[in-house]
Amino acid sequence: MPEISALLPMLALLVVIGGFAGIIAGLLGVGGGIVLVPAFYYAFSHLGYGGPQLMQVCLATSLATIIVTSIRSVLAHNRKGAVDWAILKGWAPFIAVGAVAGFLLASQLRSVTLQAIFGCLGLIAGLYMAFGRADWRLGQAMPQGGLRGALGGGLGFFSVLMGIGGGTFGVPMMTLYNLPIHRAVATAAGFGLIISVPSAIGFLTLHVDQAPPGTLGAINFPAFAVIVAMTLITTPIGVRIAHAMDAKPLKRAFALFILVVAVNMLRKAAGW
Repeated sequence: MPEISALLPMLALLVVIGGFAGIIAGLLGVGGGIVLVPAFYYAFSHLGYGGPQLMQVCLATSLATIIVTSIRSVLAHNRKGAVDWAILKGWAPFIAVGAVAGFLLASQLRSVTLQAIFGCLGLIAGLYMAFGRADWRLGQAMPQGGLRGALGGGLGFFSVLMGIGGGTFGVPMMTLYNLPIHRAVATAAGFGLIISVPSAIGFLTLHVDQAPPGTLGAINFPAFAVIVAMTLITTPIGVRIAHAMDAKPLKRAFALFILVVAVNMLRKAAGW
């Protein structure tokens, strides 16, 4: 068991991180992973846990929290009849295969490489969030056949490499194929579960050197417990703020935040 003196500073930082991630999730409807992964990295690094596999711990712990939040989100959306189960069932095998492939690659890479990948993908997500338009379309219906397999596999693969659920890439993809936004958000919550379960199981089998205290495999369980608890408390606060304010400027501000985080990750990866 880790000593209390080692755990207390980490737990204090995690409480702040979890509270912020929950508010952002409720405010803007985005998954917490895109906030949690860089926050975990900076928190653990600041506390002196900077091994060559630190990013694996950040990705794995973020994905573990997504299992809980995705189940809660899918059940809530399903009560409102918003989940498109036909899309979820049809896309699930391809997303799961992509998630497993993402884990297999992530388990072999060093932190600096995963930082660079996170930074590049974060730039794409931030730019789309800032400048994407609701009327953009790639088609009038969700794709079938080989394109569905490629997009589903890519969704699972790149989400695991960023430690995120299905919303960041899944919602834009589904709206580009003419799915109403409320159904895209609800269905993407199910994507998050399909992505997070197989990848988190895989990360449990990974041996990590110089891991933060309380880490099993690559999942840090103190962080997992604190983040889940804090997001359950603070997500409703974010929802209330969202209903009281205009979400558009807030979304642009969050897009700027993601771009800054992504650029900083790339800076760290480059050793500057």
